[in-house]
Amino acid sequence: MSSPADHDPIAFIDLRAQYRRLKADIDTALARVLEDGRFVLGPAVAELETALAARAGVAHAVTCASGTDALQIALMAEGIGPGDAVFVPGFTFPATAGVVALVGASPVFVDVDEESCMMDPADLAAKIDRVAADGRLAPRAAIAADLFGQAADYEALAPLAAEWGLLLIDDAAQSFGGASGGRPVGALAPVTATSFYPAKPLGGYGDGGALFTDDAARASRWRSIRQHGQGEGKYDIVRVGLNSRLDTLQAAILLVKLAAFDAEIDARERVAATYDSVLAGAVSLPGRLPARSSTWAQYTIRLERRDAVQAALAEQAIPTAIHYPVPMHLQPAYRAHGDGPGSLPVSERLSRQVLCLPMHADLDEATAVRIARAVRDAAAG
Repeated sequence: MSSPADHDPIAFIDLRAQYRRLKADIDTALARVLEDGRFVLGPAVAELETALAARAGVAHAVTCASGTDALQIALMAEGIGPGDAVFVPGFTFPATAGVVALVGASPVFVDVDEESCMMDPADLAAKIDRVAADGRLAPRAAIAADLFGQAADYEALAPLAAEWGLLLIDDAAQSFGGASGGRPVGALAPVTATSFYPAKPLGGYGDGGALFTDDAARASRWRSIRQHGQGEGKYDIVRVGLNSRLDTLQAAILLVKLAAFDAEIDARERVAATYDSVLAGAVSLPGRLPARSSTWAQYTIRLERRDAVQAALAEQAIPTAIHYPVPMHLQPAYRAHGDGPGSLPVSERLSRQVLCLPMHADLDEATAVRIARAVRDAAAG
């Protein structure tokens, strides 16, 4: 592949390049669905669920309409609602806390670890103790959001959850395809949810999501909830449910992308290695947890002059993103559930420092070097 000149535009995530590379297979898969005519829960959906379960190393994968729905379905299936506390990280995407409020439960915000940017087990323990001592809410679940492509510290989180009888949910919207200790994401917690939003490492051409478990009864409840609470028949409604089915066209696209997934993760790893080599010593590089493999959903650096560096890069037509500029406990919708500024110091500090650089499987080395050098120069300025 030829290297772009310095003035050529750079894509933050290049879905068009990916489509060109996979076009023949994607077009064939879509044509097959169009000919078949079963556009909701068609054969490709069941085929995808089987392939996803095998990839995650679990017995059951259940698809749905979005990653947010996947999290909500997980809570609904356990009867979590008013009077219940669900522990979520302060530094996360809004969906992680939003689904808790949607089912009527109360999000309790937990600070994150400085190195990993993910839920801090020590602060989780402190927050569980506080909620239990207060007595107004019943501790029911913890949602540990994986960030930037790596899995959270489930080795430490799982014993805490077991001690308090909490359902531990892995919000793997950014980490599906990764692993920890040789175990794939999907098998690290009793319940895992992921997203197939187009920008994800494994993304469709619209919204989509999935849930993973080894528990057959739990998976059965998920299938019921995603289809209006259906029981044995179409109009046998046994519980309150959602309309949250994955389109067959999305399943067909995802099957093609799943076949290319390992090669794309390897390509992302090469981009990350290039960034590392140029940026070492200039900025704080992404933290690597022991025995983890990452999908590199984002390549996220930290620097004190973040906003100035972002502006300097924009002048050079280098796109960047900030995940996340305001922690959840300081968002207007959730202030009543938090303890205000200063209560989650690491989450608040990260929100001022993090900057995500372009990351995708079709980013060539020359462009990655160009981006990294521009970051290095801006950080030094």
